[in-house]
Amino acid sequence: MTQISSSKPRILAIANQKGGVGKTTTAINLATALAAVGKKILVVDLDPQGNASTGFGIPPENRDVGSYDVLIGNVPTAEAIRPSIIPGLSVLPATADLAAAELELVDLERREYRLADAIVEAVGRLSLDYVMIDAPPSLGLLTLNALVAADAVLVPLQCEFFALEGLSNLMRTIDRVRERLNPRLTIQGVVLTMFDKRSNLSEAVAADVRQHLGDLVYETVIPRNVRISEAPSHGKPVLLYDLRCAGSQAYVMLASELLKREAALASEVVA
Repeated sequence: MTQISSSKPRILAIANQKGGVGKTTTAINLATALAAVGKKILVVDLDPQGNASTGFGIPPENRDVGSYDVLIGNVPTAEAIRPSIIPGLSVLPATADLAAAELELVDLERREYRLADAIVEAVGRLSLDYVMIDAPPSLGLLTLNALVAADAVLVPLQCEFFALEGLSNLMRTIDRVRERLNPRLTIQGVVLTMFDKRSNLSEAVAADVRQHLGDLVYETVIPRNVRISEAPSHGKPVLLYDLRCAGSQAYVMLASELLKREAALASEVVA
């Protein structure tokens, strides 16, 4: 029997318009770490590549409907949500049709609010603590839908030379969305990914990002780790593939730090 939600879940968009920064990897493994401590999670795969769906063990041939059908209005949200291999974690998967959604959304009513409306529908049927949206590596209508639906944005940032340059474009987009479409949108935090402690460049980029963004940057950093790269080919989050590896432990720490931030934010709101 479907459990009715008694409160609104926290909606986080995992976004960065630059590809290859660990965005989907962060969405998969952070969601898994949160589910492991008893949180009820819905992951929305909004990336046409569908890597988050694959990473949760849902291969393309098993995705009859998904986020595309929900955005276009072909099916109710609840009919497209799939259980994952992780207890307490469900997935709204991406299908190949999602690549066409950017064009098809242009002529639809409330085109920027389609995902927000779909999540409201899902929340009415599911008991959820967090909805985590894996946005595509672009600033088109799909990412715009993610930002309009979200309460906050979590930004994975690769430790490389052009990191801050790409981040500034995303920050401007977030500001515009806040002004015009979603006034509640905030930046939940910035997560440094693909950190190589042997590299002077990684250390320099991390220091530069912390200097510019201060407390927005998480203390936890996600290291370069071969086990993280291997896990998706097995259809598993790295926490299930190898819990003891450095990558898994980093995501466990990230989840703990996120929950502490969320608790502090909730305390501020109550006060």
